[in-house]
Amino acid sequence: MTNSPTQHDPLSSCLLHLCQIHERSISRESLLNGLPLENGTLIPSVFERAAKRAGLSSKVQNRQLQQINPHLLPCVLLLKNQKTGENDACLLYAINDTHAVVGFSDIPESSQSIDLDDLAKQYQGQVIYVRPEFLYQNPSLKIEKPSLHWFWGVIQENRGLYKDILIASILINLFAVAMPMFVMNVYDRVVPNHTTDTLWILAAGIFLVITTEIILKLMRSWFVDLAANRADVKLSSTIMERVLNMRLVNRPHSSGSFISNVQSFESIRSFIGSLTVTALVDLPFVLLFTAIITLINPILVIPIVLAILIVLAYALSAQQKMHELSIDSMEASAKRNDTLYEAVANIETLKGFNAESRAQSRWEKSTLFITRNAAKMRFLSASISNGATWIQHMAAVSVIILGVYLIIEGEISQGALIAAYLLTSRAMGPVSQTAGLLAQYHYAATSYQALEEIMQRDVERPQGKSWVHQGQIRGDIEFRNVEFSYPNDERSALSNVSFKIKQGERVAILGRNGSGKTTVEKLLLGLFEPKNGSILVDGIDLRQIDPAELRRNIGYIPQDIVLFNGTLKENLMFGAPLASDEQIVSASNISGLAPIINAHPEGFNMQVGERGQALSGGQKQSVALARSIINDPPVLLFDEPTGSLDFSAEAAFSKNLKRIVEGKTLITITHRTSLLNLVERIIVLDKGRVIADGPKDQVMEALRQGQVGRAQ
Repeated sequence: MTNSPTQHDPLSSCLLHLCQIHERSISRESLLNGLPLENGTLIPSVFERAAKRAGLSSKVQNRQLQQINPHLLPCVLLLKNQKTGENDACLLYAINDTHAVVGFSDIPESSQSIDLDDLAKQYQGQVIYVRPEFLYQNPSLKIEKPSLHWFWGVIQENRGLYKDILIASILINLFAVAMPMFVMNVYDRVVPNHTTDTLWILAAGIFLVITTEIILKLMRSWFVDLAANRADVKLSSTIMERVLNMRLVNRPHSSGSFISNVQSFESIRSFIGSLTVTALVDLPFVLLFTAIITLINPILVIPIVLAILIVLAYALSAQQKMHELSIDSMEASAKRNDTLYEAVANIETLKGFNAESRAQSRWEKSTLFITRNAAKMRFLSASISNGATWIQHMAAVSVIILGVYLIIEGEISQGALIAAYLLTSRAMGPVSQTAGLLAQYHYAATSYQALEEIMQRDVERPQGKSWVHQGQIRGDIEFRNVEFSYPNDERSALSNVSFKIKQGERVAILGRNGSGKTTVEKLLLGLFEPKNGSILVDGIDLRQIDPAELRRNIGYIPQDIVLFNGTLKENLMFGAPLASDEQIVSASNISGLAPIINAHPEGFNMQVGERGQALSGGQKQSVALARSIINDPPVLLFDEPTGSLDFSAEAAFSKNLKRIVEGKTLITITHRTSLLNLVERIIVLDKGRVIADGPKDQVMEALRQGQVGRAQ
């Protein structure tokens, strides 16, 4: 099998060459692994995240060619290919009034001069400036800058919007004083003196104030939603990227509960919405409104102060109960979600063993508890918010009662009483909103703690770590005194395992169930790290190689084959998004998948169903075979690759495999004779130890004669 030209990825080609220019050694896999690509290619909205991995800062801007800053070259220009109509890109090295020196994305390192008018016909009006971040040559002199928190760092990035929200809130609350003052002046000056001219002047002024106020409220609402949406997109992306980058050693025991914890971000997003921001920003202005009421008459402030203290005291007293209910609700929701996830994923097993009632019972018990718990939370929340409203009305009534006595005593006017009444509502409004927010706070806080625990877990590719980039590995593999135990398991899966596999060597690993065969494969893929000892690939410790780059060089067939909902072609290109049609067809022919494709009316576009349920076990095995060899990797790592194939399909695969393994390192776990004929060496494991290692014929003979015993 030979490599055919792959599809073109303009932006990643330009970025890789910029990395070379700025002396940043990195591979395409390291740049793009885990990013949301479009048809396997880098898009402008994700360019900044890819560049950051290489220690480069970037910014997309709308610029005419004549407006491009020559001091920030080279930069990336976004183009539209005039022949194909597809998006393209180029590197701009120099520009003047008539010509530009560019490197097109197919060969960005090869520069050429082009007429500016011709370039303008392709240019889409967007430029990406890319500059290197400063690197310390002496790490001991480096001053570590605190990294931004995954949540608060995103909020800080939107501080400009929150500043605008604060300014708008200040003006809105200042304008709120206008209406009480308008009413007071109308009652105290216009009505007694019948000065209609003054009335119209005051009316014109209050009209301008009210109009400006509604405009500011609309702007504030827009800014709050914009900040919340920006934070939502960034936080959701960060959380998902962290989950996918998580080390398998930190994999949760319950996928359903874990998914429920991730989905709890919805409550945080709701809490940081417009109601929260405006209530917190408006809260300090309670002092302004109470101060104005004090100027009217200090006695009128007494019921307002008492009302505020009562509302806050009751809201705070309910916090402990709200906290307990929030924790119980989250745990029950996680348990119910886990039940649903298991039931749907294993519906055939449930039906086969007639065990639907078990899942139904767990679901109904969880639902009943959640319903009762939610009712308690709603009642407690309603008591806080409705109680705050009742106290607000009582405060307003108290102000009117006191005001009437003050009017009788001649201490204040009727207009002053109405102004004090209106200001009372303004003063109590933010307090009531804050009391309502306290009812929501604990559920959001509990969700935040669950997400914080997830975000603190170790990841495979930590930010700032330097990797050894080899490009394509040769295939020399060595296990050196490797010891490994799975998480929460005291037993050793591997104990002092050592062996060497040379480039191009074909090796089979045999052993009983649980002997450590699959563990060797998982360690070689970098899915886990050894507890002691080291694993070397081409003489380099596996922990120094980027996992994405390592796995690109390994054609892997796992023990449990998983396909994803979509077309057959999408599943074949699962790990090779830029694979060409020639590569896909070649891999299909070698794996024995071609007859299945040719017999189906939709061919490569046939739907495989969820988890590949539309395909038989043998067909899924063929898809896995094709998927593993589509990139023509130098190392093949197979775990029972023909376990579900019939005799004829296995014979055809073995014949084709014999041709493609030439010059490649092959490590296979199998007991099939047809595949053992392809190997030249056998390693036998038992209880996590190597008990035999040698040429195939010698080991097979020793096994037949019982000369290979079990590990002690």
